[in-house]
Amino acid sequence: MYAFTLEQPKTLADAKRFTSGGAMALAGGQTLIASMKQRLSRPENLVDLGGIAELRGVKMEGQNLVIGAMTCHQDVANNADVRKHIPGLAALAGGIGDRQVRARGTLGGSVANDDPAACYPSAVLGLGATVVTDRREIAADDFFQGLFTTALEPGELITAIRFPIPQKAAYAKFRQPASRFALVGVFVAQTASGVRVAVTGTGSGVFRHAGLEVALGKSFTPEAVDGVAIDGADFSGDLHASAAYRAHLVTVQTQAAVRQANGG
Repeated sequence: MYAFTLEQPKTLADAKRFTSGGAMALAGGQTLIASMKQRLSRPENLVDLGGIAELRGVKMEGQNLVIGAMTCHQDVANNADVRKHIPGLAALAGGIGDRQVRARGTLGGSVANDDPAACYPSAVLGLGATVVTDRREIAADDFFQGLFTTALEPGELITAIRFPIPQKAAYAKFRQPASRFALVGVFVAQTASGVRVAVTGTGSGVFRHAGLEVALGKSFTPEAVDGVAIDGADFSGDLHASAAYRAHLVTVQTQAAVRQANGG
């Protein structure tokens, strides 16, 4: 590691003052600390958001679940309202990493980082959630912009994410055994306005799949996606899986997610 300053504000106002001055936000550190150890990131100033109580917790707002950005994965997984209204989101959170990661990693940190193999972005996009920041509100369809790239501006902080409650939803992933990231993960949601399907882990960043959405909109069953073509031309191929295998897994995990959403 190398020398850097660390600020630990207790209020959002103080955190904004530091980040507006160019400091980098630390929101759990499950990615940032590791990249700093490897010298892939070298921030001179860090702002630890962990002590800001207003950024943690889950609350109901009408037909929406609002989850604070600094709520850790384990708290999302165990929250009674999440388990009742969006059990697929609770299950997703409970399947991230290991206990240590779930105790430290946060919803906001994961979404802001936008790792192409992370689980949370698929839930945000699949549920059509809204990312709330200290400056504005950003629809999920406008938020994710590619590998490790989002609509966040310099110094902008995620404060919460607002999830509309779906009729049905579930997440299924093929887990990379060493990292426990998604080799491929698919989040499906049946809502009053239609079906949404978000895919993560293919290496091209989280995305919605129009063909799967159309097929499941006609029949929300695993069999409905059998004939849907999955174009893996832009998918990653590596020592864990070829692009063609990842394309195959998109179909398999979509079917698994639909079975879960239907109670199977």
